[in-house]
Amino acid sequence: MSTPVLAAFAGFCADAQSRDFPDDVWHAAKRCVLDYYGTTLPGGAVAPATMMKTAFADMLGRGGARILPMGEIADARTAALINGAASHTVEFDDIYRDGIYHPGVPVISAALAVAESRGVSGEMLLRGVIAGYEVSNRIAETVNPAHYAFWHTTGTVGTFGAAAAAATILGLDEEQALNALANAGTLAAGLQQAFRGDGMAKPMHGGHAADTGVMCAISASAGVTGIHDMLEGERGFGNAMCGGVDWSKVSSTLGDDFTILRMTVKNHAACGHGHAAIDGALQLQRDHGFTPDDVERIDAGTYGPAVEIVGAQETTSAFEAKFSLPYCVAVALYDGSCRMKAFTDERRADPKLHALAKKVFVSKDDDCDAAFPKRRSAKVKVALNDGSVHEFYAPTRRGDPDSPLSDQELSEKYRELAVPEIGAERAAALEQSVWSLETLKSVSELYPAERAAAE
Repeated sequence: MSTPVLAAFAGFCADAQSRDFPDDVWHAAKRCVLDYYGTTLPGGAVAPATMMKTAFADMLGRGGARILPMGEIADARTAALINGAASHTVEFDDIYRDGIYHPGVPVISAALAVAESRGVSGEMLLRGVIAGYEVSNRIAETVNPAHYAFWHTTGTVGTFGAAAAAATILGLDEEQALNALANAGTLAAGLQQAFRGDGMAKPMHGGHAADTGVMCAISASAGVTGIHDMLEGERGFGNAMCGGVDWSKVSSTLGDDFTILRMTVKNHAACGHGHAAIDGALQLQRDHGFTPDDVERIDAGTYGPAVEIVGAQETTSAFEAKFSLPYCVAVALYDGSCRMKAFTDERRADPKLHALAKKVFVSKDDDCDAAFPKRRSAKVKVALNDGSVHEFYAPTRRGDPDSPLSDQELSEKYRELAVPEIGAERAAALEQSVWSLETLKSVSELYPAERAAAE
């Protein structure tokens, strides 16, 4: 019998528990954790996370994991579920561009929950994060873009990442890790129809992936087995969820080339498919000094999935606005950015934003479409009332690996998101702890209960 594809990943999870990683990999993992806190703290203060805390109230008050932002105690699975949903709610979470995937949502939600509940070191938390990113990023890149036609990668592939992170932190051996990953594959889910309406299923995908990965790893630690060819088998993940997958190179560079070094840090609080167009419109405004009132029409040419997912001009809720490239471009031209305040009820009530959004037309550009998913690009053309026309090609997004945010810019983003939820003093203490995670003897020091309430 041939070696299961998942075997290499299981071996990496076991090896990641003690191997030496390059300094830049450790640093990249800490960047991911800081960005995770930034996006999860505000996400935990709104629905669906707040509703889920009510729904699962009988699961609170026991265990060692924390639910953000208030720091309620819960068992590992409940914390992974609720924090996983929270981390994907405000649309500010990290991206692995080549895999069309948000790894921080399932991976760090699972890793933190298990690490806190078991009281492991900050270094072990980072080891779990690295393992979860390296396993799931590679699977995501291999199955996409075909998988993305119907499935939400964060909900599906994210289950593997959560299981890998939890398996590493729990100290599972290769056989146990293989069972955890195999069962993660059969329980993976998340249909893209969740993007097509104003519901809460999309962030729930992230919570489900994190929870399921934790459950699979804990079960494997007690001896629960799985079907090891779950990726490549005749009725397995690959054939069922995309078909024609070439698994031959999925782990060929595992342990040598680290995908965690190529993460996208979002610079706009909206669906990433619209970011290149937002960047392009802002650049044209800087270059030519026009105001929103000067605009007659804006055309944004981009890749196919972006047209499908963020092409709507009309929006009636914050969720829809985050998935509307026309709205995001409009608010960016008025405010100079597209951050959290762009989606408040008060801001969205401004009729000028919706009037400008109706002047923004999204279409598929063949060049941009051919470059997807390796490049998330857009061609923006602005026609002004004075008859002038200005064009700009955004070959990538600000925050992508080829145009990264600096550590300082990442910290500024984190503070913008964290301070309103937990106060300046506690936000600063948490940030300092994250940047020195490898020195913490216990992850419980990272977010203790006394940091839970805002100043």
